[in-house]
Amino acid sequence: MFRQHADASGTMPFADFMRLALYDPIVGYYRQPRRRVGYGAGTDFFTASTSGPVFGELVVAACVTLLTGRSAADFTFVEIGAEPAAESRSGGILAGVAHPFRAVRTVGLGTEPELQGRCVVFSNELFDAQPFRRFVFRGPSWRELGVQLSGEALTNVELPAQPPPGLPATAPEGYIIDFPLAARELANHLAAQPWTGLFVAADYGKSWRELTEATPAGTARAYFRHTQSNDLLSRPGEQDLTCHVCWDWLEEALARQGFAQPQLETQEAFFLHHAVEAIAAISTAEAAHFSQKKLSLLQLLHPGQLGQKFQVLHAFRNQA
Repeated sequence: MFRQHADASGTMPFADFMRLALYDPIVGYYRQPRRRVGYGAGTDFFTASTSGPVFGELVVAACVTLLTGRSAADFTFVEIGAEPAAESRSGGILAGVAHPFRAVRTVGLGTEPELQGRCVVFSNELFDAQPFRRFVFRGPSWRELGVQLSGEALTNVELPAQPPPGLPATAPEGYIIDFPLAARELANHLAAQPWTGLFVAADYGKSWRELTEATPAGTARAYFRHTQSNDLLSRPGEQDLTCHVCWDWLEEALARQGFAQPQLETQEAFFLHHAVEAIAAISTAEAAHFSQKKLSLLQLLHPGQLGQKFQVLHAFRNQA
């Protein structure tokens, strides 16, 4: 597949390699009929949804709060990037969870979403799964990182390229910026569609300043069997590839399309600010014993676990 898509020299930019390795209909990692998410044998990573129904319950409570007096029954909950039923507990974070929404719709990862009417558009680790470009600073200019086939081995290669607007004019020698351009394009695409309502995205990311000043080796990484690696070219089609999103870009995309005051919070703060009654109810109901539900709540909120690792961007639009 690499040979079919590479140029005459057997080379392609990293973003094209990632698109092939993750989304190709035949060899793509996200197209394989196997379980990737969870704690069982053969899985590669876990997400907040792995915590079971607690995550869905907290998301429902937070979204109802953020609708600020509007009836949730007027809104369709659309989860974009939902894992299929064979992958996760449910094939959607609200399956089996009581909710007040008019309807619930899930859109699989890599599927083109169509949005209209009144919606709550939710995603969990959607934007970090988008292909990204990689640039390294050499001497007076930036060079794009690509992938080359040498015999039967995939190797890194530096390509001369016209870097996209926004890269710093200069940087320390060898500084790498993983450029999450497709994530920004996806945010623009979602925000430009004719829908009104609430946007909520849980993911991990950094500001543009952090990406250009505080991550000299970039943020790209691979996950295989719950082990993080910097070897992005090993096991193509068998391991997950990801990088931090740029929250500044996503906020700008929402603001440009009429979303009022996009707000970014840690996952811990998001739930404590907007789902505190649900947290209290779970804590009270499980107070007498140490249950799986209490453990899941701890995993979602504790700063040392998922509470600080993930952030949540949310905003509301009254008129498309």
